[in-house]
Amino acid sequence: MSLINFLKKGNKSSGIAALGNTVLAIVKGIAAALSGSGSMMATTLHSFADALNQGFVFVGSALAEKAPTKRFPTGFGRVINLFVLIAVIVISIMAYETLHKGWELIKHPKASSDLLLNVGVMLFAVVIDGFILFKAMKEIVHETRSDAKGLGVVSTAFKNVALAAPPTRLVFYEDIIATFGALLALGSILLAHFTGLYFLDGVGTILIGILLVGIAIKIGYENTLGLIGVAAPIEVEERVASILLSDPDVVDINKLRILQEGRKYHVESYIELKEGYSLAVADDIKFRVRDLLLKDPDIGDVTLGILETDKVQTWKGVEP
Repeated sequence: MSLINFLKKGNKSSGIAALGNTVLAIVKGIAAALSGSGSMMATTLHSFADALNQGFVFVGSALAEKAPTKRFPTGFGRVINLFVLIAVIVISIMAYETLHKGWELIKHPKASSDLLLNVGVMLFAVVIDGFILFKAMKEIVHETRSDAKGLGVVSTAFKNVALAAPPTRLVFYEDIIATFGALLALGSILLAHFTGLYFLDGVGTILIGILLVGIAIKIGYENTLGLIGVAAPIEVEERVASILLSDPDVVDINKLRILQEGRKYHVESYIELKEGYSLAVADDIKFRVRDLLLKDPDIGDVTLGILETDKVQTWKGVEP
């Protein structure tokens, strides 16, 4: 496989975020070095961590798309959870450094120079981070098959983020913090400058560090579950059940288990067929239903068993 084809399999949100945050980290780093602002340095570290994480996760998301092999028959879907967990370690280190820097600025406050430069860079950061965040929201809408448009994308993204792929969730959460952190840093810089209370620069830095800790805990928890192996969300289970029951020869679902593997789902089910079919005909129905499930781009693997109906309705829908 060529490098271009490999990269095309990567998560789009992660790729855009990696490029955007690389530019931001460079611009913010120059501004922090010129002005000496602690909040600017904190948000520089945040952008650097984001760029590193998203680049790392982008490569991991491409690897997760690798086809199953004889040694790894269920594929490599969980690789992305591992990559995201490593990214969480980077976020945690950056959070510690940010908190440490903030505490030093509170103990030893100092004025920062080049106010207009700092304000300009922070406004630039808000625009770039906001753009990346909105792209992540649109990706959530796409991945969850919603039809939201315009401002409806925002509410739909918050509502359906749990159903999005792990890399997309990472971008979404990180850039919420990045955008809010840029606004927080801007407020801290302005307040410190106009009030003379220079310790506020350190307070803003501390708050950004706390936000980083919070996002590291949340993302780490979600991806630990994914690495262990977690059941699919109720919405996905309902969708799979409706596909199974859409076949005219399937009268019931005796058993259904769906395991999430990265951004793909593995379906195992016993379905009940109308009575009177020969084994050959029943096999044909099973393969027809399997092929129908595999048309869903989110389903990576299907294992079906067939039973003749016992005339007792087992499947009563998904319990909330």
